[in-house]
Amino acid sequence: MAEEVKGGDLFSKVVPLPLVDEIKQSYLNYAMSVIVGRALPDVRDGLKPVQRRILYSMMEVGLRHNSAYKKSATVVGDTMGKYHPHGDSAIYETMVRMAQPWSLRYCLIDGQGNFGSIDGDNAAAMRYTEARFYELGELMLADIDEDTVNWGPNYDESRQEPLTLPASVPNLLINGGTGIAVGMATNIPPHNLREIVNALCYMLDVPGGEDPSLPEIMKFLPGPDFPTGGIIMGRDGILDAYRTGRGRVVVRGRMHTEEGKRGRVSVIVTEIPYMVNKTTLIETMAGAVHEKHIDGVSEIRDESDREGMRIVLDLTRDGDPELVMRQLYKRTQLQSTFGVISLALDKGYPKEMPIIDMLSLFLAHRRDVIGRRTQFRLNKALARAHIIEGLVKALDIIDEVITLIRAAKNGPEAREGLVERLGFSEAQAQAILEMRLQRLTGLERDKLREELDQLLADIEGYRKILGDAKVLDNVIRTELIDIAARFGDDRRTEIADSFETSSNEDLIPESDIVVVLSKDGFLRRQDLEGYTLQGRGGKGRKGAFVHEEDTIAHVSVTHTHREVYFFTTKGRVLNLRGHVVPETKTGKGKQIAKLLPFEEGEQVVTLYGGELDGVNFVFLITKHGIAKRIELSELADSNRPRRIMSLDDGDEIAQVRLTSGEDDLLLMTADAKALRVCEKEFRAMGRGARGVKGMNLASGDMIISCDVISKNEKTPAADSLPETDKEDKDRSHIFVLSERGVGKRSRFDDFTPHHRGTSGVRAMNLGPKTGRPAGCWTVKEYDEIIAITTRGRMIRVAVSETPLLGRTAMGNITVRLDDGDLVADCSIVRLDEPSEGAEPEAGKE
Repeated sequence: MAEEVKGGDLFSKVVPLPLVDEIKQSYLNYAMSVIVGRALPDVRDGLKPVQRRILYSMMEVGLRHNSAYKKSATVVGDTMGKYHPHGDSAIYETMVRMAQPWSLRYCLIDGQGNFGSIDGDNAAAMRYTEARFYELGELMLADIDEDTVNWGPNYDESRQEPLTLPASVPNLLINGGTGIAVGMATNIPPHNLREIVNALCYMLDVPGGEDPSLPEIMKFLPGPDFPTGGIIMGRDGILDAYRTGRGRVVVRGRMHTEEGKRGRVSVIVTEIPYMVNKTTLIETMAGAVHEKHIDGVSEIRDESDREGMRIVLDLTRDGDPELVMRQLYKRTQLQSTFGVISLALDKGYPKEMPIIDMLSLFLAHRRDVIGRRTQFRLNKALARAHIIEGLVKALDIIDEVITLIRAAKNGPEAREGLVERLGFSEAQAQAILEMRLQRLTGLERDKLREELDQLLADIEGYRKILGDAKVLDNVIRTELIDIAARFGDDRRTEIADSFETSSNEDLIPESDIVVVLSKDGFLRRQDLEGYTLQGRGGKGRKGAFVHEEDTIAHVSVTHTHREVYFFTTKGRVLNLRGHVVPETKTGKGKQIAKLLPFEEGEQVVTLYGGELDGVNFVFLITKHGIAKRIELSELADSNRPRRIMSLDDGDEIAQVRLTSGEDDLLLMTADAKALRVCEKEFRAMGRGARGVKGMNLASGDMIISCDVISKNEKTPAADSLPETDKEDKDRSHIFVLSERGVGKRSRFDDFTPHHRGTSGVRAMNLGPKTGRPAGCWTVKEYDEIIAITTRGRMIRVAVSETPLLGRTAMGNITVRLDDGDLVADCSIVRLDEPSEGAEPEAGKE
């Protein structure tokens, strides 16, 4: 609290006031000053104070649309000195914007000289440029001298300025407005003049007491019309904006394709969204092409000139124009969102307005202007008619008038005589005294009578306008229709009826890919076509770049538009879309920890990128043999990681498989022991459950692999059908591959089903030639195998190249390895029929 100061002359009186209350009140005053005095347009004329003052100063200077241009500095100086005591640069920038055809749908100022460009170039200094009114801008001030608007003092009270303009033109609706105040902002889109006039005429036709219909208004006013053209995608955002005052309008630039040189196709951009800087747009395009976010573009050129915009993107020989256009919409400002906020001042207070309110308030303003103008003209006509009646009467008794005037000693005595003796009014008497002798001629007398008749007719018309609201509305309608006929033009912005947002998949070419993860955590992908089908025993080709001390951990065949699931050692599942995985042909890829939120010490156990058709459950098995089955719906939330199994200390997930609910599972250990067990032995559990014992392990042994055996197939016994029988080729088998590249196939029935918790049977005869098993997989005769080694070498082999042997057999060499190299992982390429035209390339790198 303030205290009174004693013993000094600094204050004569101190008013106690809490500091918090003072700050609140001061800030509120400041906020309202910015809102009303600077940032928001008035709903009546659609102008901010600085814009209004610029236009009024131009009228005072005499810059009509048909007059000579004058320096912009003249307008800025007059505006700043008389009405707007702020910076000259701010005033000039506002003036420049009102002269830019890409900023305003209908320019109010006609600029001569460099007024900037859509590339973002600044206008020349105000001493170099010149300006005058466009005729449409001049109509904003039409009839301002006929008492049509209220006036107030300027900043120093040395003169009066209009508080609003008469605005014959619905400026707020056709040109929109933007502004940022304190705690609020406005962003009103421009519209087509003809459409606005049609909507206003509809509003005038609505009977009193009835509410206008928004659907009917939108028949005349379908949506915004931007000066730069473009395409509005969908009508939902327009409907929201018109109904509530807020909405999101998605705007796209316009493109087409042309045949270029040497038969190549070019994408041509001819229109861009409103308020998008062309130079910035081209820089964004170039950056997206450089970063490989836009595929198939070889060169970008700006061929824009005075005749229009033309941005050319030359495509490569294999470039897809449809894909390039989708990528341009997604990756650049060629598709942008115009956030509509219809906030304007109504009677000095900010208000968000639906389109009906904006139309109604403009009509109310015009009714007030026309009424005041008509009253002003009526008063002026009545005063003039009164004078003319006196002159006509004086001419009829001209001899008496002359005698009276000649007898008078002076003017006041003559005026008094005319009033008292001949019955004239003071104004009529003064007019008679000022009448020239020329008026005594017959021609002049006829002109006076004609003028009186015209004045009486005008007075009758003015009284009809003031006495009948429908007549007044017809005046408004006539003026609006005339303005639309003189200045209206065709719509520039197309409105598409519907809009479907492009997903990331729409921007990526569809292709089969191989996803590879190294043990050091580098993730990459490469097109499947990069791996040539080879014969059994081939050494493969270099498929993944790894560091000298790094090794390949996992590989999965999937699709760019498919989800890739990463199951981790800590019982969690994370996922990425195939196209998000970094693509590289020779590079090591990108650290997976930069793409997914891994915990400390957490590693990927399994990649899965296959289809989920017919999949209902997820089966997990730990290295210690603890197993668990959960429903696939537990993975539903793809936006964040999910923990799907609780683990004992020292244990971790060994393998994860997706099942149908009716399948058998084949568990395999590091000692090549295999257990076939029905998945129904494991009841479905929740995500937080620990699981149950899945397999009984020998001391030092652990689970290394697991795969699904579908019960939909009834595999014949090994001794009931020859290996070469044709029907056997359509059945699934178990493929076992050792770390030294030895592989084989076995029939399912070679593995007898057992209950969970048992030890299993021998799946492969191990020895120095085989090493330990790398895993087991379910395959068909027509499938293909992609094996990847710890040194990054890959080989793609047809399943039919591997022998069909008993479960205890050792197998044959499937991947021939260099000294010290081992098989890291294997993935199966599912095919519906045999590959055609595949030629072995054994040993080729």
